[in-house]
Amino acid sequence: MKTRIGMRRWLTALLAVPLVAVIAAVTPGSASAEGDGDGDGDGRNRDHWGVITRNTIGSPVADLRNGPFGSFGVTGPQARPPYGQGSLGIHVAVISGTTPFAEKVDFGNEVDFFGKPVSGLTRVGFHVFQTGENISYGGAANLPGIRFEIDPNLAANATTYSSLVWVPAALPSTSTNRWSPFIDATQNGTWFLTGAAGTVTGCNLTTQCSFADVKTRLDADGGDPATIYTAAVGKGRDFMWIGAVDGLRINENLYDFEPSGVRTRRTP
Repeated sequence: MKTRIGMRRWLTALLAVPLVAVIAAVTPGSASAEGDGDGDGDGRNRDHWGVITRNTIGSPVADLRNGPFGSFGVTGPQARPPYGQGSLGIHVAVISGTTPFAEKVDFGNEVDFFGKPVSGLTRVGFHVFQTGENISYGGAANLPGIRFEIDPNLAANATTYSSLVWVPAALPSTSTNRWSPFIDATQNGTWFLTGAAGTVTGCNLTTQCSFADVKTRLDADGGDPATIYTAAVGKGRDFMWIGAVDGLRINENLYDFEPSGVRTRRTP
C-alpha cells in the first residue's frame, strides 16, 4: 500500500511540472509572454531604456510616470498622453548661487541602436507636454531634444565620438499646457554636432544645420559611414524645464513611455 501511494504522489508531481511550465509561458507579465521591446516577437523580455548615467549632471528627474492628464480645462486628445496612460516625465533645474550651473539628463538606450548607420535615420521625433511656466523660464523654444551619441568616422579628424543633437523650434501657443501633435525632427528645428565633428562639418552649436544637411556632411568624405552609439531624449544644460515626452519615433519604431516600462510599437 505504501508503495502504491508513493508512486501515485511521484506521478502527480511529474505531471505537474509541464503544467507549471505552460502556465508560466502564457501568464501575462511573464518573460515568455511579454515582447522584448524591439517588435520582432522573439519572446525575450528586454527593456534597455533608462537614464544614461554618464550624461547626467546634478539631480535631474527622468521618470516613467502616469499622465499628465492636464492642464485643467483642457479636453480631447491633447488632454492625455498620445499613447497609453503614461509618459516620460523630465525635470531639470538651474541652481542659483553657483557659477552657472544647470542640470542635464539623457533618458535613452545604450544597446539597441549601437552600430546602426546615421544615414539610416529617416524618421525621428516625439510628442511633448509643454507649459507656460517652461516658456517663462527660457522662451517658447525651451524644450527637450533628441541626442544620438555617434562615431562620426570623419577622414579629416581622428575623433571617434560626437553627439548629434536635435534642437526643436518653438511650438505654437496652441500647444501650450497640453500635449503637442507629433513634432517631426527631420523637418522641424535644427541639428548640430559636438566637438571636433562640429568644427569639421560646420554643423556646430553656432551654425546649426538641417537634418538632411548634417547627414550629408557626415558622409561627404566618402569614408566609412557615421554610426550610432546611443539614442536618447534629453534636456539641459540651459534652462529649467518641467514637462513630459511620449511617442518617441525612431524610424519604423515608436517608443511608448509607460510607468511599467518602454513599449515598442511598429508603425507603417
